[in-house]
Amino acid sequence: MRLRYWIAPIAAVALLAAVWLVARSGLSNLVFRGTPVELTILALNDFHGNLQPPAGGIRVADPADKTKKIAIAAGGAEHLATLVKERRQAHKNSVFVAAGDLIGASPLLSALFHDEPTIESLSLMGLDVASVGNHEFDEGRDELLRMQNGGCHPTDGCRGPHPFLGAKFRYLAASTIEKATGEPLLPAYAVREFDGIPVAFIGLTLKATPLVVNPSGVATLEFRDEAETVNALVPTLKARGIEAIVVLIHEGGFPTGDYNECPGISGPIVNIVSKFDKAVDIVVSGHTHQAYVCNIDGRLVTSADKYGTILTEIDVKLDPRTRDVISAQAGNTIVRTDTYAKDAAQSALIAAYEERATPIASRPAGRITDSLLRDPNRAGESVLGDIVADAQLAATKAADKGGAVIAITNPGGIRNSVIKNGDGTVTYADVFASQPFRNQLVTMTLTGAQLKQALEQQWTAPSFVRILQISHGLSVSYDASRPIGERIQAITLNGTPIDPQARYRVTVNDFLASGGDGFSTFKEGTERRTGIYDVDALDAYFKANSPLSPHQPERIQRLNP
Repeated sequence: MRLRYWIAPIAAVALLAAVWLVARSGLSNLVFRGTPVELTILALNDFHGNLQPPAGGIRVADPADKTKKIAIAAGGAEHLATLVKERRQAHKNSVFVAAGDLIGASPLLSALFHDEPTIESLSLMGLDVASVGNHEFDEGRDELLRMQNGGCHPTDGCRGPHPFLGAKFRYLAASTIEKATGEPLLPAYAVREFDGIPVAFIGLTLKATPLVVNPSGVATLEFRDEAETVNALVPTLKARGIEAIVVLIHEGGFPTGDYNECPGISGPIVNIVSKFDKAVDIVVSGHTHQAYVCNIDGRLVTSADKYGTILTEIDVKLDPRTRDVISAQAGNTIVRTDTYAKDAAQSALIAAYEERATPIASRPAGRITDSLLRDPNRAGESVLGDIVADAQLAATKAADKGGAVIAITNPGGIRNSVIKNGDGTVTYADVFASQPFRNQLVTMTLTGAQLKQALEQQWTAPSFVRILQISHGLSVSYDASRPIGERIQAITLNGTPIDPQARYRVTVNDFLASGGDGFSTFKEGTERRTGIYDVDALDAYFKANSPLSPHQPERIQRLNP
């Protein structure tokens, strides 16, 4: 009997000791609870400074006829903030994440202030972590760091209604490496805990970033393979006891279905996800401006369209014993402007910047008789592409401005069509929306042979074809069925064939002049003269030539079927 009395106290002491040890390790709420921990991940991508709802909203399948599309008014920081707040209040555990291109290629309201308003808006919205997209590098490495850390713009100073303090959220860039140190430019990942369970968020920029931004702005950086970067981090995370892993990657795919579907998805994201270590549970993607909810290689992969028109909600269940993801399911919600009220704090922020921007944005630039579209024809030429190239030639053809006889621009630099509204008046904001990158014009000397070589580089990367837009007087014909490097069949200037040995003054923007989009031959141009910004050239062209009308693009001829 005495023995029995001694055993009970010893067992009790042992049990108390175990409880104490578990409590010290932070696992007390896990060991004695078998129910899963629920987590809601809210996700965004490719916001591009759209503080106000984008024109046209979002196009989705018509519920009454799936073969047709309908437009729904959606987006804008005021409505998005209301939806985010509503969803976060509905869940005990939540985190708000993004997959890059939050800034860059932005409307005038944000771009005029170097995207400071957008960083403030998303910080105010409660964004927690975001991967870096290629457009975060539009103004170079140092400007991205200013977005994170704050401070006045080094050239334009402080233009906003208050000092810029930088992002309250954390940018992540695991695959973006400083060449000098071998270390990531920004943290590779962030860890957040939910009821004691750690979840890692890895941020990735697409490997092809140097091809789509001004090379000079990222010259000190290396952009490594996305899957290799993630897989190298997995052992580190596991060593920290982290089993739940979410990847935020600025790369995406192209589905064929509606915004909550994923039939026949293709594109880079498919190959990348298939290479990820099986420890990766969830992938939030972007870059391709698509909306989808997919299962790729057994993992949930999402994307939320663009411009804040959609918010992705991912419901995750975490195992309190293994600390890993049990299940994850997602849905995309359209940020309808007629459903979600305007958030007062966002409205106040936007109003403060609008007060400073409106006098510039509303200034008339000219008139159009009909919309000037950026959509290319079969040869790759567009109405607006022709006009932009003509505007750049007009701005640099005078001897004291560069003496250009040819102007060439990249289609990616033409962001939006100029749409006719009302009486056809075009404002500076409309002009800026079509040329939002503020690239300076560079006039250089190229030989005829170099000009041909530059045009051949339109197909250097077959999956990344960029048909350059050319100014009046220049004619180009090509045969895309011939081997790469032999596709340009003829080039004439004002009806005269280009002489390979002759020297020509050619204007491009500084993105192309630095070898952007893979056009390395432009880096060989000599006798360079830097001119005005591309947007200012287009603004001046509207003033001098209004009203402008669309025309039949015939400068570029495609010879093959």
